[in-house]
Amino acid sequence: MKSARAFHDDVERAIDRLDRGDGVDEPPTLSFSSYDQLLETLTPRTLELIEAVRRERPSSINETARVVERDVKNVHEELDRLAQVGIVYFEEEGQRKRPVVWFEELVISLPFEPDVGNTKAPA
Repeated sequence: MKSARAFHDDVERAIDRLDRGDGVDEPPTLSFSSYDQLLETLTPRTLELIEAVRRERPSSINETARVVERDVKNVHEELDRLAQVGIVYFEEEGQRKRPVVWFEELVISLPFEPDVGNTKAPA
């Protein structure tokens, strides 16, 4: 199982390869140890935000907030969390930070072993 740090490192290496014009053999894989961790990280609102950044390619965090019709502070915090695990990265252009989702597919690994994390569905 890959940690968020390992995923982030894989993403940085993949971005470096893409910047050099090289291909990426396989997409980085983000692993979660429990349903709770998965659902805390990739909520429906977060997935909507990721998709909006990918589709609309906003030029700043403020523009991203306008695209998803949400509060700038909330969007900024959410993008920062996504950047910490490598799902989003920022291109800095002067004072602006442009969020970027560089991949077309996000592969998620979630083990179904009963003794790994909390795998019970809420009642």
